[in-house]
Amino acid sequence: MKVKLDMIGITVRDMAESLRFYRALGLQIPEPEAGSPYHEVTLEGGIRLSWNDLEMVKGIDEGWVEPVGHRMGLAFLCESPSAVDERYTQVVAAGFQGYKAPWDAFWGQRYAQVVDPDGNVVDLFCPL
Repeated sequence: MKVKLDMIGITVRDMAESLRFYRALGLQIPEPEAGSPYHEVTLEGGIRLSWNDLEMVKGIDEGWVEPVGHRMGLAFLCESPSAVDERYTQVVAAGFQGYKAPWDAFWGQRYAQVVDPDGNVVDLFCPL
């Protein structure tokens, strides 16, 4: 039996602010239907990324508890090492929190980290 990773869902407190963050990262995200508790886009490569309103998630799973720490992460490949720096600067200039400024990682990548409005650390990288 074959399985395929198809979608990654993010639980969000504020849909508009979360979409603004991911647009600042460079994702092309159309406006959602007004008041919709769910929104998704298909990324280059075919994987879908969805935003799920916190109240909707709690309605589906009454026992849902906000996680502590990070068990999974999102990492976005940039087109060049200098693009990592540029994207980091753009995200921070848009009013979002930088977590770790760009650096040359020992594993051979230019790397940076920013924080989305729900406290998720999001990585930006490119091979050196």
